[in-house]
Amino acid sequence: MQYPAVREVHSKEVFDGRPNNFFIRLRTMGTRLGVTCTDGPFWAEHRNFVTRHLRQAGYGKKPMQLQIQNELNELIGIIRDLKDQPVWPGSILPTSVINVLWTFTTGSRIARDDERLTRLLSLLQNRSKAFDMSGGILSQLPWLRHFAPEWTGYNLLKRFNKELNDFFMITIDKHHQQYTEDKCNDDLIYAYIREMKNKQDDKSSTFTDLQLTMIILDIFIAGSQTTSITIDLALMMLVLKPSIQNKIREEVDANFQPDELPQQTDRTNLPYTEAFLLEVQRYFHIVPVSGPRRALEDCTLGGFRIPKNTTVLMGLRTVHMDPEHWGDPEEFRPERFLDTDYNITNIERLMPFGLARRRCLGEALARACMFTFLVGLIQKFSFRIPENSLEKPCLKLLPGITSSPKPYKIVFVPR
Repeated sequence: MQYPAVREVHSKEVFDGRPNNFFIRLRTMGTRLGVTCTDGPFWAEHRNFVTRHLRQAGYGKKPMQLQIQNELNELIGIIRDLKDQPVWPGSILPTSVINVLWTFTTGSRIARDDERLTRLLSLLQNRSKAFDMSGGILSQLPWLRHFAPEWTGYNLLKRFNKELNDFFMITIDKHHQQYTEDKCNDDLIYAYIREMKNKQDDKSSTFTDLQLTMIILDIFIAGSQTTSITIDLALMMLVLKPSIQNKIREEVDANFQPDELPQQTDRTNLPYTEAFLLEVQRYFHIVPVSGPRRALEDCTLGGFRIPKNTTVLMGLRTVHMDPEHWGDPEEFRPERFLDTDYNITNIERLMPFGLARRRCLGEALARACMFTFLVGLIQKFSFRIPENSLEKPCLKLLPGITSSPKPYKIVFVPR
């Protein structure tokens, strides 16, 4: 069997909306944009720029952890104000996660009651749920967009993309107006504007306002919903499996003082908690397939001929639910990631963030958010299903570009 060298291709469309396989390409005048799914020198230049700036701004370091802890404190206050009233975690978690992203991208957070935040969350959530992984009729019969643009979802996709572009351009325009050289390390937008100015005499430069909006869109689509959904599912499993909730609480209590805020570096001291989060990601695989790749040459895969430039999609469910590797993949069992000495193990087949140099740009942020929020909430609350509830949370997820749980309610009981 010959395995092809494959590279990622782009997956969204700005205004044109023409589909490609299971995804919608992002292109303007035939040019792919963004960082998540582009490839070649263009991808390398922009991904390296984003990675370098985020590191300078404290991504993966103490500044990022402090920002996550600040959002955690606000979230705890909001839950306390509920006074034991049942709530769907998915209705309050996304705001906290998205504000971490917003701060690194724009240099400031958005107040929870700000209409802009509500609008951004709505746009991202609706866009994710508008299409399933098959792309619907728009991917299967793309020519129908000319005759039935509303029915096929073509107009819907155009509206989402235009609204998201307009939303981000307001902030980018404001940064242009307030730009000074000394602000360039404050956030991603100022740093990008400096790069645009440095390359303004270079006619081949790919640093443009439109490319910047697509980078921001990639960051928010990749990082905001997947992270908050994973935390949502973690809380759901804790109410469905009280014995696991008790084990995690015992581990957390043994390692933290009541008012001590958790941080990412504490993960090694909480192996069962870490194993639980790994099992949530394996069991639910909320991103059904990895980012698409492009075959760089004609090749053969599993006996099938793969022509050059073919889009290749890898189904993560077949990896995360493979009985030959996991033995009992249908069972939710965090212990599968722990060896006899209680060290994390068996993670080579777990790939929720992808692999190698193409792995998710927001992995460090996602892992830090999931761990910090979960541990912080367990310190302050226990979780239970509301009394007299007629229906338990459902393990079957709703379909979409990212899968998500059906709305359910739990009670946060102060400890």
